[in-house]
Formats: sequence, C-alpha cells, structure tokens
Amino acid sequence: MQTHMPIGYKMVDGKIQIDKEKSKTVKMIYSEYLKGKSLLAIANDLSEKEVPNANNKTNWTHGAIGRILENIKYMGDEVYPQLIDKATFDKVQAKRKHKKNQLGRTAQPNSMKNQRLFANKIFCGECGEPYRKYTEHSGKASEKSRWKCKKYIFKNRVLCRNLFYTDEELKSVFIGAVNKLIKDQRLLDKPYKKEPPKISKELLEIESRIHQLEEDEVFSSQELAVLIFKRAELTYSTSKIDDYEVQTQKIKETLIGQDLLTEFDEGLFKAIINKITIFQDGKVKTEFINGLKISEISKYKRKDEKNGCSEKNSGNHTATNKI
Repeated sequence: MQTHMPIGYKMVDGKIQIDKEKSKTVKMIYSEYLKGKSLLAIANDLSEKEVPNANNKTNWTHGAIGRILENIKYMGDEVYPQLIDKATFDKVQAKRKHKKNQLGRTAQPNSMKNQRLFANKIFCGECGEPYRKYTEHSGKASEKSRWKCKKYIFKNRVLCRNLFYTDEELKSVFIGAVNKLIKDQRLLDKPYKKEPPKISKELLEIESRIHQLEEDEVFSSQELAVLIFKRAELTYSTSKIDDYEVQTQKIKETLIGQDLLTEFDEGLFKAIINKITIFQDGKVKTEFINGLKISEISKYKRKDEKNGCSEKNSGNHTATNKI
C-alpha cells in the first residue's frame, strides 16, 4: 500500500497522513522551482545530497520532479491531506505552461482533438514506437502540426530520425492504399500466410514502462492508466482467435459499390485500417484489418537535419498479404 502513495505521505492505522520528513522534500521542490531552478537542476541537487525519494532511493530524475510538480493530490482531497496550497500549485502550473510556450513546442500526445483520427494507428518502422502529433510554434503564425516518432526527441536528444507527416499526408497515404485495393480486390483473395505468434516488442516495452512508473510511485498519472489499458489491449490481440476470413469479408462488404476515393473518408479509415507504418527510406505500409499490407514507395529528401522536414515525390504501390 505504501508504494501506491506519492512521496510526502505515509500510512498510519489505515489512514494516509503527511510524512514530516519527506513532505519537506516536496515543499522544497515546489519552492526551488518557483525560484527559477530547472527540473534537472533540482533532481541533480537532491541526488547529490542523497535525499531519499518515495522508494527510499537517492537517484532522482527530472521526470520524477515534473510529476511531483503536477500531482494534484498535493492540494488535498477526500483521501490525501493538503501538502501544497492551491495558490502555490497554480503558480507552478502557470510557470510550467509559460516555459513550454517559450520553447515554442507543445507536445499533444493525449489530446483527443489531435489524436482522434490517427491515435494508435501510426507506427515507426525503424524503432517500432507509435507516432505522436506535435504542434510547433503554438499560437503563432508559423504554427504547424506534424506526426513524429515518439522517440524523435528523448531526454533532449534526437534518437529516431524517421520522417515527419502532416494529417493531410497521412490521409493521402490512406487514399492511395484504398484506391489500390478498390482497383484490384483480387488482392483480398490471395492465400493467407499465417506466421507463428510473437511476443510484441511494444508489449515488452509497455511492461517495462509500467514497472518503472510503479517504482517511481506515479500511480495517479494518466500515462500509467493509458499503459495498463494498452497492455490489456495488446495481450488480447496476441491471444485472440484468428479471424482473417471474417475481417476479409468485412472489407469486401464495406467496399461494395465504393468508387475511387478523391478525398479522405474517416468512416472508411476506421472501418478497415489496422495501422500505418512509416519507414525512413520513404516506404509507407498500410495494413488493413485482415492483415493485408499495401506499401507506397516514395522518394524523400530532407530539407534539414535539425527539424527533420521532408519533401515527398509520388511513388509506386506494392501489396502483400503477410500478417
């Protein structure tokens, strides 16, 4: 039970109470941040002083500091006593928002508005991570939104240099793949090649991340809830009964009387597309719900290495039905 509480609290006789010693650490973090210290500087300071965290370890990270600064439980609720007053908490949130605006880059991986269409549908063919939508220069005339690999930037370093895509470019990929299938529905009748089930790399990484969050005591975070749900979803998908024929029939029925697409059809996308995988060499693979994959080969040329902008030229389509 103890490990499920944010740092600064403890369980006494079945009730959550303020931990006098560790609550000082929480208050210090809020105070130092408002004085101008960065998350990394605070983390380094605590580690150097060997101040124990919630797990009684002394290895602090800037991520852990950030999660403490955004944990609303510190303002108190029906379970947790108030540790940080609302005025201080609000000042910290305002400062963090201002800092993000100054950087001119706002990541919006959990925004329903921005994720509604392609959420959990776009994946990196280089590292396997999902793509997320990012808005740069938010609120300015130069504002632009593009989908990038989740690992494009990690701990202020570029880890994955895969290509960026706009909503319109992804829609164009979908239109091209579906039109290819409409023109030649015999692709749906090719023999099905079943591969032995594999333990998903994504599932293993999610398990690892869940364990890490539990170690850092961030049980109230939205990320943990999303990861647990995703783990259940992936576990189900790897163990469910093969329904290739059922899904193939569903695609055929959906495409009855369907003319070639001239614009994006959101309903059709949701009904027959499993995922889109992007590769750095310009290949984009569209996978339908029955496992059929149609690939578009495009030529890309980066405008610059700094932000990974790319130009695309039209390419050819190929199709396979390997799962």
